[in-house]
Amino acid sequence: MAMATVAEAMRATLLRFSAVLAAWLALASAAHAGGPTLVLGATEDAVRSTTLATAKAQMDLLALAGFHAVRITQVWTPGERTLSAQDKTVLENVAAAAKLSNVTVLTSVLNAGSKTTPLTEGDQSDFAAYAANLVHQVPALRILIVGNEPNLNRYWLPQFNADGTDAAAPAYEALLAQTYDAVKAAAPAVTVLGGAVSPRGGDVAGGIRPTHSPTVFISDMGLAYTASFRSTPIMDGFAFHPYEDNSSVAPVDGTHPNTTTIALADYDKLVTLLGDAFGDYTLPIWYDEFGVESQIPTAKQSFYANEEPAATKPVPEATQAAYYRQAVQLAFCQPNVRGLFLFHAIDERDLTGWQSGLYYADDTPKSSLAPVRLALDQSRRGVVAHCDGLKLPVHPKVVQAGRVLTLTCDLDCSYVAQLYRLPGKLLVSKHGRAVGARATTLPLRVPVQHASYRLRLSAVAPVNPGPSATLRVAVRPG
Repeated sequence: MAMATVAEAMRATLLRFSAVLAAWLALASAAHAGGPTLVLGATEDAVRSTTLATAKAQMDLLALAGFHAVRITQVWTPGERTLSAQDKTVLENVAAAAKLSNVTVLTSVLNAGSKTTPLTEGDQSDFAAYAANLVHQVPALRILIVGNEPNLNRYWLPQFNADGTDAAAPAYEALLAQTYDAVKAAAPAVTVLGGAVSPRGGDVAGGIRPTHSPTVFISDMGLAYTASFRSTPIMDGFAFHPYEDNSSVAPVDGTHPNTTTIALADYDKLVTLLGDAFGDYTLPIWYDEFGVESQIPTAKQSFYANEEPAATKPVPEATQAAYYRQAVQLAFCQPNVRGLFLFHAIDERDLTGWQSGLYYADDTPKSSLAPVRLALDQSRRGVVAHCDGLKLPVHPKVVQAGRVLTLTCDLDCSYVAQLYRLPGKLLVSKHGRAVGARATTLPLRVPVQHASYRLRLSAVAPVNPGPSATLRVAVRPG
């Protein structure tokens, strides 16, 4: 690159960085982006079916486990520019089943493997047209992920140029940019996620398994973006797969400050990399894959085939549940994170694959299901973890039925309820706690004597307290 071109690229990067930094500082005191709004789902293709009944049955399993979202895959093959009739039927069934079960769908559009990497101009054009056609034909699918683990040779080759420089990141960046434009032209409201990057890689050219670490790959994507002189985004958020080194590693212990690996507890490292690469330190992050494999009990082994790789190190179901809870807690407290998806909901039958579900391969629940479902529920209620700086507001509502008053808060809340006979005599004062989104009977009764009464109720989030909410409600005699 000529010196003038380099200088222009540097100026473009600085301008983007300055604009984003100013916006970031202006929003620094805004509400936490994660917390109870965190989307919690499963990465699970079992919901894909040519019949709505089967799709709905599998979607119900996800809902019963406490998942409110699912990430599915849709495979592109070279030469395709439109969905086949069968694939359209499958995706429509997924969308319909998800609507019935109140589940959000993320769709990964990807090539099947490195033999079909979209490298040529024609292939990248076809891939982008295919993704745009998907959101056009199935408009209920509103979140799209472009590609899968392009930093690994499993999905993307070549990883390196002949001189040892990165070939994969610039080529993937070009595909992402073209796909983003095509999808936005077809459906501007669709959220386009890039990356779907694996948590580790070798960064060594010439090996039998050429791969890039996320640290290098993200940086090289950023360099390619800068070199393109593009003034518009190439993604609305970044998808990432923050697996631990193996299933025996607790998420809270899986930090990698001195290596190029990025796992769940390396959030600050990921945010810094994305900010340095794209000039946006608030870029939304979606963890669209994270899994912990559990050991298969003897009574269930007949439903599985082959042998578990020794490097996987599966854990007891109680440990799986504890690690999934830790994963939810970490993501809950990470401000840029929008979603966490467990890979899978249902075990793969092949033991060389992933037995990381909350259901065995025969669709029966593991003992880890109930505690994980509780963690997912507690996240949505705002009480799964305490996060420094997170101040949750609550919104209480009181309803009277005869002498009974019921309280419903959108999140868990601690309350003080005081009943007055006007003009100002305090009759009773009670305190307690209400579970989010569930009606709770207040421990007081409205008097039957004819008079004017008023309830004063204050409520606050118990684990991540924000401003106290106060209600003053006129109460009828019982």
